[in-house]
Amino acid sequence: MELAGTSAIVTGGASGIGAASARALTKRGARCVLIDLNDELGEALASELGGLYVRADVADPEQVQVAVDAAAEIAPLRALVNSAGIGAASRTVDREGNPHPLELFEKVIRVNLIGTFNCLRLAAAAIARNEPVDADGTRGAIVNISSAAAFDGQIGQAAYSASKGGIVSLTLTTARDLSAQGIRVNTIAPGLIDTPIYGTGEKSDAFKAKLGESVLFPHRLGTADELASMVVECLTNDYMNGETLRVDGGIRMPPR
Repeated sequence: MELAGTSAIVTGGASGIGAASARALTKRGARCVLIDLNDELGEALASELGGLYVRADVADPEQVQVAVDAAAEIAPLRALVNSAGIGAASRTVDREGNPHPLELFEKVIRVNLIGTFNCLRLAAAAIARNEPVDADGTRGAIVNISSAAAFDGQIGQAAYSASKGGIVSLTLTTARDLSAQGIRVNTIAPGLIDTPIYGTGEKSDAFKAKLGESVLFPHRLGTADELASMVVECLTNDYMNGETLRVDGGIRMPPR
């Protein structure tokens, strides 16, 4: 599927994997609509790329619909990259005997899992209204961002792992649902990726270097650009469908 002359929505597009994906899609000729809650970074990147920024909670149907409508107005909407997400750390029962806060679990599920499906369903409905671009009936493609934690959840990651595992489980089901509309769905499960979450400076660099030692090969954290490369491949490779791909340097996360 060609991206030139199309529009694409990238959630969590203001920074990290989302921003790298938006840059990669723009280089392929797509105009990107960035969904995020960081107005400063989102507006700056949208201006740089010649795209649009829409402030939206990914789990809010009305707010996301505004972004979908905006994307469809500037060019045929053919792609969605679901990269918005949050993390949380809490044991199921902590050392003091306190149970995992239910509101924290609900928040992570709402943003990561419900938000992913909300954006997927609304974008897919818009993509389905397009004319096919080839003899196969292709109308568009969707890429979700899960995590290696979906498979190797560490101590304290119950909420995060459950949310990312849910995204993996959505992949084949939604790919099957949307096959009638000519829309492919794939998921990428990153490992340890060097994003702003780790901070900057000497201590941050030392911490990231230590983390990188546990990666099978290469012995370092992955880059956002490496993830974005796989995003582009999943969107443009017409025979890639219904799959979850680990992009993690071969790491298998230890318990802690």
